[in-house]
Amino acid sequence: MEMATSAIGLPFTPEIALSTRALYERVSHVVPEIEWAVHAPYVDAINRLKRQKNAVILAHNYMTPEIFHCVADFVGDSLQLAREAARTDAKLIVQAGVHFMAETSKILSPDKTVLIPDLRAGCSLAASITGADVRLLKEKYPGLPVVTYVNTSAEVKAESDVCCTSSNAVAVVEDIARERGVDTVIMIPDEYLAANVAKQTPVKIISWKGRCEVHERFSATDIRGYREANPRVVVLAHPECPPEVVAEADFAGSTSAMISYVGKKRPARVVLVTECSMSDNVAVEFPEVDFVRPCNLCPHMKRITLPGILHSLETMTHEVTVDPAIASRARAAVERMLALKTGPQRAAA
Repeated sequence: MEMATSAIGLPFTPEIALSTRALYERVSHVVPEIEWAVHAPYVDAINRLKRQKNAVILAHNYMTPEIFHCVADFVGDSLQLAREAARTDAKLIVQAGVHFMAETSKILSPDKTVLIPDLRAGCSLAASITGADVRLLKEKYPGLPVVTYVNTSAEVKAESDVCCTSSNAVAVVEDIARERGVDTVIMIPDEYLAANVAKQTPVKIISWKGRCEVHERFSATDIRGYREANPRVVVLAHPECPPEVVAEADFAGSTSAMISYVGKKRPARVVLVTECSMSDNVAVEFPEVDFVRPCNLCPHMKRITLPGILHSLETMTHEVTVDPAIASRARAAVERMLALKTGPQRAAA
């Protein structure tokens, strides 16, 4: 029997406790039992309903653990999720992430229905630039290729030559510069990612003033403070952080690269300098690692909740669409990146 949402939540029954016991055992290290009584009815209802509707849920690494580990079918960074969405036979995709991720899923899966539980789940980085801005940049710097971070809208991707991720940005920049026979490229929109890439390649980079509101708040002083308070801590930073933060870190890489580092190195104590829910998600996989948690939350990611996901599945809201003409051009930029021989994991290796 399908369960309905209500203002006071769903009841936590003995039957639900039993059916979700294995899931709770998985996340009990990071989710208090008193909270599970609130989450479990939604977890149970979502998992039942998505099977009925042949739906899959894509959860970004920044989702909270009860979403990431208990209802998601695929997890990872934004591009990983879109690629998995394209491979699945499911006709319905629920994006537990932000709007540009849902657009990317739609771009790569045009025949599937893509839903996002909350239309307010945006991104400060994606909002920092428009397609018109890119056209002006191309007028100002004629002939220079445009490398666009996947954390952008479909219309911005459509104005670009090739997309990149934080893990393959160096490879993409060097590949497009070599192909075009130029020594300079335009890289948008994250100025910090561009600055960190510029330190790793002889290719000159013209950047944009976009920033992630989570990563820009970290400082080199913060990193030194983590070390002073936690002797021998290993510091892993996302390349969307300011260059001085990356310089203070022991390792810098994408969310996937940071997870891989923890899995391979198994540091006794680690701090992930990124959105703080990711530490909880990785801690589930590696409970023996002590995670220092700097709590910079993404307000947009946190708009995605279990009640919101259930409501999205029940009501088929909110559907994300992309103009076919824009989608076609944006898809070409993404597929050009995917065709690189270096692949999206080069910097994560």
